[in-house]
Amino acid sequence: MARIFDTPFALAGAVGQDLGVSDWLSIEQERIDLFAEASGDHQWIHVDPVKAASGPFGACIAHGYLSLALVNLFLPQIVEVRGIAMGVNYGCERVRFPNVVTVGSRVRGSAQLVAVEEVKGGVQATTRVTIEIEGQERPGCVVDTISRYYPA
Repeated sequence: MARIFDTPFALAGAVGQDLGVSDWLSIEQERIDLFAEASGDHQWIHVDPVKAASGPFGACIAHGYLSLALVNLFLPQIVEVRGIAMGVNYGCERVRFPNVVTVGSRVRGSAQLVAVEEVKGGVQATTRVTIEIEGQERPGCVVDTISRYYPA
């Protein structure tokens, strides 16, 4: 269940707070293969289960950028900002991939609101999203996303 903010200006009161977690998602080979098609990255560590089985991780691993792309799936499950005419993905900072996500793993997003500032015509929010891997101490990805919300 997403944490709801009635206006973009209400975000300022939640700086430093955990916003919640998304649902778990199983990372299957089909999703990895589709990302390889979309990105053009067909490296064997991602798409060749036989060769990857004898590789350093014992199985295929998700692309780091696939883990990053899942932020777009997870963030709306975690936070909803109402009273906006438009929300814009403004960018990201400090992208890190501390751990591999092996095929068959389950991942989810967790989020913390890092900063909020007013910008011309709206509000800019920096949210740290962590892609957690079930049963693993280190996450698959950590990124500070920057979103701009323009009030209705």
